[in-house]
Amino acid sequence: MESMTNVNIRMSVEDKEIATSILESMGLNMSTLINMTVKQLIQKRKIPFEITAPSDDAYLLKYFTKEELQEGSKELEFMENHPENYKSYDNLDDLYKSLNED
Repeated sequence: MESMTNVNIRMSVEDKEIATSILESMGLNMSTLINMTVKQLIQKRKIPFEITAPSDDAYLLKYFTKEELQEGSKELEFMENHPENYKSYDNLDDLYKSLNED
């Protein structure tokens, strides 16, 4: 039998609760998941899953709904295609003057 050792990790309480719930639904626990991951790392000599950056929308979705982002995107596209409908300023002084007039 292999000798065993303990590994301590830190993670948010929320992440642990969610992960534990998912693992339990699969009949697994956190220790088993970590052991499976390490075994695959050793066998394949690479991280056994794809690591990607979150989508650009991931950060925005904390503050806006998908519908709000889609509407904002449409509005921005309209503004880009119809700049004649909007005021523009060459410097901050002109912008400040305009804001104070309205």
